[in-house]
Amino acid sequence: MAGKTSLALGEAVNIAAASLWAHKLRSMLTLLGVVIGVTAVIAVVSIVNGLNGYVAEKIFNLGADVVLINRGPSVITTIEEYEESQKRRKFKFEDYEALRDNCRSCKAVAANLGHLGQVKYGTEYLPDANIIGFTHEMPQVLDRELTEGRQITQLDVARGAPVCDVGYDVVDKLLPGTDPLGKEIRVDTATCEIIGVGKKRGSVMGQSQDSWVILPLTTFQRIYGSDDSVRLWVKAAGTQALEATTDEVRLILRGRRHLAYRDSDDFAIETNASFLELWGSISSTFFGVMIGIASISLIVGGIVIMNIMLVSVADRTREIGLRKSLGARQADIRMQFLIESATLSAVGGAIGVVLGILVAKIVSWTTSLPSSVQLWSVLMGLLVATSVGLFFGVYPAAKAARLDPVVALRSE
Repeated sequence: MAGKTSLALGEAVNIAAASLWAHKLRSMLTLLGVVIGVTAVIAVVSIVNGLNGYVAEKIFNLGADVVLINRGPSVITTIEEYEESQKRRKFKFEDYEALRDNCRSCKAVAANLGHLGQVKYGTEYLPDANIIGFTHEMPQVLDRELTEGRQITQLDVARGAPVCDVGYDVVDKLLPGTDPLGKEIRVDTATCEIIGVGKKRGSVMGQSQDSWVILPLTTFQRIYGSDDSVRLWVKAAGTQALEATTDEVRLILRGRRHLAYRDSDDFAIETNASFLELWGSISSTFFGVMIGIASISLIVGGIVIMNIMLVSVADRTREIGLRKSLGARQADIRMQFLIESATLSAVGGAIGVVLGILVAKIVSWTTSLPSSVQLWSVLMGLLVATSVGLFFGVYPAAKAARLDPVVALRSE
């Protein structure tokens, strides 16, 4: 029995493959919807997976024991949220000092500000560089390795010293072939002496991470003013202590801002986990929309397959009658046409998988979007395509199985 079943299965697949090959153009047009749907699924899954890993590693890699405090969330998605955050009280340098002096569970407390500005040396200049004001603790909180020179010190911050660390792009484009340490560069309206050079970090989403100048925060405020709300950073003594440290930070800041017990926080506390959770919700929404669009193509492809199988049943009425007269059961005829429709869609799925991987790779090669092809997505694409063929092949298979052999044999 097993041998007969295997033979029937192999014969059905061979018949389906022969039908595909005999009508190449019709077959390709039939499979187009399935191919497009599976291509979209594989490409989207690969790009979203690539982005998830990229975001976790490159963009929101704050460290599992780091907390960011600001008067509003870092990622704002609505106008109302932006307007509400702008009404909140700003954080000042004094808030940083109070948190630094009073937080007992904090391993390090730091503050920073940022601004886009022009950096100039001689006749060469670098537009839209990141000008950043740091307190001396920032290197403990965020990874800012230097290849030469030194970091900004507490004395530099206390004195408002005109010194700075610079990124690789500043040295490469403004001071190539020279020792940058001790050189004076112009940062917008002020000058600073280079005391350190950062390690090359590359780019994220096509944006260079090496075009920056770091000043003592007090020097930054002297140049650009002290009206902007500073961002506060806290490093806990390990991931296990993160929750307790966050609670202590919240308590200190609520006391400074005179919030009543029932009042909500008028500031945002964010961690690496909260950023990744936000990104996860955004990427899952995007993924869901794209899968919905791809599903439409799969449904259209399934309808076309059903239509072609109905045509095939009409064309092969005499063949069906002959097989029934020779002893073929309804289940055998039904299985024959189900296997043929599944083979049709599986071929379309295989083509879609190859095209989907190719599309994902082309997107990665031509843009800054990363991609990561997952085995489960390939298997899912093939399974979904085959399932579409089986689902939409049920009606034509059932119609073929119900044909009266006598009537079928009379058919021309």
